[in-house]
Amino acid sequence: MGQIGIWQIVIVAIVILVLFGRGRISEMMGDFGKGVSSFKKGLNDDEKPADDTSARITGPGVDTPAVNETKPAEPADKNA
Repeated sequence: MGQIGIWQIVIVAIVILVLFGRGRISEMMGDFGKGVSSFKKGLNDDEKPADDTSARITGPGVDTPAVNETKPAEPADKNA
C-alpha cells in the first residue's frame, strides 16, 4: 500500500498527457534543456580566467603608469 506501482505511474502519465498535450510537454522539456545549458555556460564563464587586460584596476598605489603622465621639466642650462 505504501509503494508506488507501475500502474499508478502509467495513470499519472496519461492524466498529464491529457491535461497538457504532447506539444506543450515537449515545449516545456525544450525550455528546461535550454535552461540547463544556459546554467552550465554561466558556470563555465565564471571559471575561465580573465585574459582581457582592459579589466585591470588602475589607480593610486598601482605600479602601472598613468596614460596622461608627463616627464618632469629639465632645466634649459645644465651647467647652471
